[in-house]
Amino acid sequence: MAHVLIASDAPWVHEEIRSALPGTTSVRSLVAGRAVAAAVQEQTPDLVVLDFQIGNMGAVATCLELHNEESGGRLPHVPVLLLLDRQADVYLARQSKAEGFMVKPLDPLRVRKAVDALLSGGEYVDREQPGDADLNYRATPDSTAR
Repeated sequence: MAHVLIASDAPWVHEEIRSALPGTTSVRSLVAGRAVAAAVQEQTPDLVVLDFQIGNMGAVATCLELHNEESGGRLPHVPVLLLLDRQADVYLARQSKAEGFMVKPLDPLRVRKAVDALLSGGEYVDREQPGDADLNYRATPDSTAR
């Protein structure tokens, strides 16, 4: 059973992510970015999903904090999926070194593909160009296949 941590101050985001996950998935919901690192330390999830504009600490800052704490040996590695507000946010998502990102609006199929990719140790990169019909999934970080 996978354990997913979702951080968003928008209830609909929690609902959409939960509805796309398998029924056996355990979900913990937070409404503040500042609470994510402590929650990861308390009970390490298999995946963290961060809404781009979380209340008091955005997704990019939260993702960077998780990576910094990991590099300092204070937290284990946990893959992060960022939920972006617009295509222009892709640059920031890449800078945060998140293992996956997708641009809203969300749909269950894309969410499920992203979650499955990250839980299997891969990466998930949403549409790169407006109008690009393909979603990019990389089975491993070294893969360059589209």
